[in-house]
Formats: sequence, C-alpha cells, structure tokens
Amino acid sequence: MTAPQEPMLVWERPEPPSRPAPSPLSRERIVRAAIDLADRDGLDAVSLRKVAAALDAGPMRLYGYLSTKEELLDLMVDEVYGEIVPSGSAGPAGPSGDDWRAALTELARRTREAALRHEWFADLLGSRPRLGPNALAYLEASLACLGDTAVGTVVRVVSTVNAYVLGAVRREVTELRAERATGMDEQAYQAARGPYLARMLATGRYPAVARFVEGEDVDPDFDEGLEYVLDGVAPLVSGGR
Repeated sequence: MTAPQEPMLVWERPEPPSRPAPSPLSRERIVRAAIDLADRDGLDAVSLRKVAAALDAGPMRLYGYLSTKEELLDLMVDEVYGEIVPSGSAGPAGPSGDDWRAALTELARRTREAALRHEWFADLLGSRPRLGPNALAYLEASLACLGDTAVGTVVRVVSTVNAYVLGAVRREVTELRAERATGMDEQAYQAARGPYLARMLATGRYPAVARFVEGEDVDPDFDEGLEYVLDGVAPLVSGGR
C-alpha cells in the first residue's frame, strides 16, 4: 500500500508562473496587500475577495498562490515575524546566548513594537503554533537566548516571558482601540467614572481597591513589568543547566 503523501504547506508550494497581465501577482504582493488592509481597517476587513480587489485581480487568481484565508493569515503573521527577527538573523544575542536577559528583552521589545505597528498581529499571537520560516527564526532566537540551559528550563522561561509579552501587548492594543472607539483617552475615561467609583469605595466594601486608587499613580510600564518577570525566572536559569 502506498503511504499517503504528506501535504505541502504554503511556504513550500511553488508559485504559479508570473503573468504580467492583467495585473502581476505574487505571494509577496498578496501578503503586502492583506497587511495593508488589516493595518487600515482591522483583521475583519481581510478577505480573499478584498485582497484581490486591492490588487486589481480576480479572486480566483489568488487560489494559485494560496488555498484558504487561514493560509493567508499564516503568511501575514510570518511576514510580521520577519520584522521582529530579520531573515537569516540568529536573534539579538546570537546562538551563544551569553546575555539571556538582554536577548529576551530585545525580542520582547521588538514583538511589542511590531504589534503596535500591526494591531491585528496581537489578535493572532498565542494561537496555534505558526511554522513559517520567520516564525521558526523567532522561535530559534528565543530558545538560543538561553544557550546551553536545560531544555525543560528553556521552555518554561521562554513560555513565561512570552505569556507576559502577549498579555501586556494585548492590553495596550485594547486600550488604543477603546480610545479610538470612544474618543476618550485613559484620563478622560477615569474622570467620567470617577464619581461612581468614589461612591462605591465609600461603602467600605473594597478596601484594597481604595488603597490602590488613593495611592501612588503608577501607570503599567512594559519594560518594568518585563524586569519583574525576568527576575522571577532568573533562579531557574542559574540553577537549570
């Protein structure tokens, strides 16, 4: 019996021959058009039909380059990973991982910056693993940051840092979207709800919240929060070789 043929993923499938008319297409042009749509109007605005229209091409032509919208999303995500870890790069610390904290910090900052340029990217982070070449380069860079630390420790540390980055980035993107939707920045939002909050705190049922509200004005800071996380995993790294 002939073994079933392994499906070829979109990154491995050859593109159709170039056709200069009526409009030239390539996976690169398709992905760029989809990213432009998502950057401007959000992820819900991305469809094969709309991408084809942006390229002045019929939707059916796109199926020579990709099969489903899910493949298009995979390609878009991989393109952004390429902004975080440029093609061929081993990551900020290189394979030796001599300074793991600095290397993971740099990757975290680059991830945040990419998500703020492409807010839809935050919506797709943390879903099933992406296996494109740039996503694999990102994973390689993350794991290489810790050098020869035990594999189990590496997985725990990288997963913990990534969980923080994902949560912090999604929070920041959510706040940006809320400001645009309501026309109110954080200060205006708090002022509008201040009287209600004061009445609720006056009941005495929320002493910890009252202490927080009446205390020092501390705005969450990405780098500071990341330092707390790295401090927390540091004993694992030093003792996990």
